[in-house]
Amino acid sequence: MGEQERLNIRLFVLHAGQCDRKKCTALKLARFEKARLLSGPFFPPGILLLDPFSPTLLSRADLPLAERKGILAVDCSWDLIDSHSFGDILKTRRTRPRSLPYLLASNPVKFGQPYRLSTLEALAAALVILGKRRQAEELLGIYTWGPRFLEVNREPLGEYANAKDETELRALQKEYSDGL
Repeated sequence: MGEQERLNIRLFVLHAGQCDRKKCTALKLARFEKARLLSGPFFPPGILLLDPFSPTLLSRADLPLAERKGILAVDCSWDLIDSHSFGDILKTRRTRPRSLPYLLASNPVKFGQPYRLSTLEALAAALVILGKRRQAEELLGIYTWGPRFLEVNREPLGEYANAKDETELRALQKEYSDGL
């Protein structure tokens, strides 16, 4: 195992408290000490923010930043989400917003829906794209359905992880999302 794979990326989750606590992947990530749960905007400045409204896709080029600052996911309800909730976060501290490319959810609530990932799936997808597959597998392993995410998205995740930059990743995403 190379040094790159050994170093885990710090994961943070800003918890909005909008979910069913029994099904909340962010709370379970915190219980298993896989991510640090935040209730307010107190996170490292310059952190990578997983923002579904960002025009910039997360790519392998973001790895140095993720290793230095970490990754922040916002755990909120898909039914209540809008760009304003992310705008508020951006105003509180400087972040580097990135969206994830086309992927299918494998969680029991949103199974098969494109882009409707749980917090767990979003963080795992980010880690795979950044070349931290082992860390992603550890995260997904806290749920019985978790490893299915890698199976359902095996081909696109593999290609996204091998993309050299955002331009190449965007072209790959188009191949998978055409027909929507």
